[in-house]
Amino acid sequence: MFDGYAIDAITNGVHAPTWKSEPFRSLYEKHLPGRRDDAVTLRHALRIPRAALWDAHMTAKQALADLVARTANVPLDPNRLTIGFARRMAAYKRGDLIFSDAELLRRIATAAGPIQIVFAGKAHPHDVAGKASIECIFRMRDALAHDVLVTSLENYDTATSLGIVAGVDVWLNTPQPPLEASGTSGMKAALNGVPILSTLDGWWLEGHIEGVTGWGIGAAPTNGGSGNCANGTAIGGLVPDVDPAQTAAADARSLYEKLERDVIPLYCGDRARFIDMMRYAIAINGSYFTTQRMMGEYVIRAYFPQAAKYPEKESASRPCNRNNSSGRPRRRGSDSSSRTRKPSRGPCAVG
Repeated sequence: MFDGYAIDAITNGVHAPTWKSEPFRSLYEKHLPGRRDDAVTLRHALRIPRAALWDAHMTAKQALADLVARTANVPLDPNRLTIGFARRMAAYKRGDLIFSDAELLRRIATAAGPIQIVFAGKAHPHDVAGKASIECIFRMRDALAHDVLVTSLENYDTATSLGIVAGVDVWLNTPQPPLEASGTSGMKAALNGVPILSTLDGWWLEGHIEGVTGWGIGAAPTNGGSGNCANGTAIGGLVPDVDPAQTAAADARSLYEKLERDVIPLYCGDRARFIDMMRYAIAINGSYFTTQRMMGEYVIRAYFPQAAKYPEKESASRPCNRNNSSGRPRRRGSDSSSRTRKPSRGPCAVG
């Protein structure tokens, strides 16, 4: 279909000034050099003292607790591991994956350490499966009430999103590979020092360093592209020869294993190393997955190379003329310097 075209991709980013919470904005201004609106300065996050970083985090966490108490009348414990999931509720996002085995989740919380989960998000009015995910979250809230605190915030907007991405300890992301085009909620969390626990899809394929920036759920992709598509290629959102139920069961097992063996023990038993992961999340992912980097890539890789197709004297006299001397449109991709771009992948304003 696109013979003769060079297809490339530029990964999404988020607007860092918008998605830094106030405690972290103040933290960066105090401890990091350079302009406060320059996301590149976040590369120096490893120099932030652990105590200062933890103080900023606990301030953001208390702000989240206040938000939840005010809007949902639920008392969060700031000392308990808090997991966040907030985005558009669609079936492939699998917001209810963590409840695949409610009894196992209950046992993990009892044996490994207490957890609480904060959800938020809206489904399209005509998305039956998305609305079913929300209904499942509310059922599990009641079923697990005595062992795992689960709450879901209503009227999801950017203010609520910022409160959650900054105030939780771990950001959960469970899309069904390879259906996540990019995703941005985890990028926002990284700006606030929150490690990610996610299936290996979308932007997380680039941001994931196991045990450093967070943890991966499920098998790594085997086809060199986005998503775990060992038996087929995703075309138009379809995944041939991949059973969604089987994939979900495997991902749920992996999620529970990571919680029990890695996430909860680290948070409860090795606070210094957990804070180091927070610093790496900021330095590696927070500094990179931003609109600042994204627009720079568009300028350098997408916009400027187009001008290289035209001779200097022609471009000076006819800067907007894309025709060759015969009057016919030039065939893009005819030389190594001309490449076309596809649009950036699915920006999510809130989720």
